[in-house]
Amino acid sequence: MPDTNQTKIAEILSRGVNEVLPNKSSLTKLMTERKIRLYLGIDPTGAFLHLGHAVVLRKLQQFAQLGHQVILLVGNGTVRIGDPTGRDESRPVLDDATIEKNFQDWKTQASKILDFNLIEIRHNGDWLDKLDYAAMIKLMAKTTVQQLLERDMFQKRLAKGLPIYGHEIIYPLLQGYDSVAMDVDLEIGGSDQTFNMLMGRHLQEQYNHHEKWVLTTPLIEGTDGRKMSKSFNNYIALTQEPRAMYGQLMRIQDESIIKYFSFLTDVPMAEIIEMEKAMQKGVNPMAFKKKLALTITTALHDAASAKDAEEFFAKTVQNDEIPEENVFGTIIIKTITKTDGHSAKVIQTDPQLSSTELNRRIKQGAAKILPEMKKIESRAELLSLADGTKVKLGKRNWYKIKIYE
Repeated sequence: MPDTNQTKIAEILSRGVNEVLPNKSSLTKLMTERKIRLYLGIDPTGAFLHLGHAVVLRKLQQFAQLGHQVILLVGNGTVRIGDPTGRDESRPVLDDATIEKNFQDWKTQASKILDFNLIEIRHNGDWLDKLDYAAMIKLMAKTTVQQLLERDMFQKRLAKGLPIYGHEIIYPLLQGYDSVAMDVDLEIGGSDQTFNMLMGRHLQEQYNHHEKWVLTTPLIEGTDGRKMSKSFNNYIALTQEPRAMYGQLMRIQDESIIKYFSFLTDVPMAEIIEMEKAMQKGVNPMAFKKKLALTITTALHDAASAKDAEEFFAKTVQNDEIPEENVFGTIIIKTITKTDGHSAKVIQTDPQLSSTELNRRIKQGAAKILPEMKKIESRAELLSLADGTKVKLGKRNWYKIKIYE
């Protein structure tokens, strides 16, 4: 039997929740009466999971811990079509081997949050691949083309004169059919999936004459205040090593502290409200940010690693001490011969430090020679440094020069 504690149900349906459709009260009533069946669907497209994804994963785990029947649905059927959400062009089609590899990668990352002993894994290819011609016609007759074209991304493509392919139009129907096939009470997902999830609600009523609720989770901002995204390089990865994770969390904007506590931790809301009041009264948010970084790093790693990360941050960032040798990356300087016969020095860095980013840090005065902390004024000056020279680029990056003639 599920836990029917009213306080727990109220929190699971409000904390880290954007909205519950059609309403929260009716879902609350159902959850006090019986175990519900719910799911989160994922398209295994090789996603790189970060704290933005953690919001909905945590919500799934909370339902599982409350004793409800939780399904993680792998969209091995729908991924062959490709969800057009948020895209100006069609997604590429993936083969079965790539789909399975991507899901295993996804599962490894998600296991930082999800207890797969409590969660049932299903694949929508099991029923979508069996839909015959008659079944597809029946499915397509459940809605209109006008309704399907109401999606924001389709309207944007139409405005730009960009193509909309037939398989993309039927994607919401196929995703919605998942709710019918599993006969669920609830689907959860990010707010960008609202249209698709409501299509499942519509089809569940049409086919099974069964109410289905939709719970959406909000987006969170990355370290620079914009939507957390790999493309913005403002993300905090679920599998990031502890010191880097703690350091990245210390970079978030002060305005995001309360949201991170609310959506990404189990710290009691009463305590979070007190922190918010304190900051509104002018208390320095640094102590709260440190608590946040320690809490999240502990949850995704362990207490000892999080404590080490906290001490490392205090030593190297706050006190500006030089870290141990194994922390240093390598900046390689090579001498090459150009096509005109003249030689020139070029810089090779690790993937985390692009040439553009290196130039930006030099220009901002964030590049310094250790241990004197003398500023590197130009790229030419960096190229002139001797083999073995240690440099600091920004607050959290240390490198050693390696010369290859």
